[in-house]
Amino acid sequence: MRKDVRLFQKLLLLLYLGVVIYLCFGRFDNLPSVSRTILGIPTDKLVHFAMFFPLTMLIYWSFNWNTDKPWKSMLLCIVLLLLGLSIGALTELGQGLTNYRSRDNMDFVADMISVSISSFLVFIFELIKHYRQCRKE
Repeated sequence: MRKDVRLFQKLLLLLYLGVVIYLCFGRFDNLPSVSRTILGIPTDKLVHFAMFFPLTMLIYWSFNWNTDKPWKSMLLCIVLLLLGLSIGALTELGQGLTNYRSRDNMDFVADMISVSISSFLVFIFELIKHYRQCRKE
């Protein structure tokens, strides 16, 4: 892949991480009130899900991973999953250390579900890549 495309993807990842940090640690006292639930799911949990869903995919597309074998793809997806879970856990722990935000374990559960699904999608993408590569040979 061209270097300028890879640079753009890394800048996009950094911008994304900056937005996530802002959303996790910003002060939002003056926002208008929104519905507490959407389809019975707490709105803040849906926001956490949406915030963390692109994380593993953006990390994946920002770097050139050497996954020439399916087991390397599996290992990569496990690493991406653990990295995403670590970032989610750190944001929740960090929120608990502030005097204006609170730590919520259910927010972390929403982060975990989101990161798990996106890591699984990256793994499916990797399997498709390997399948296509095998068909060419």
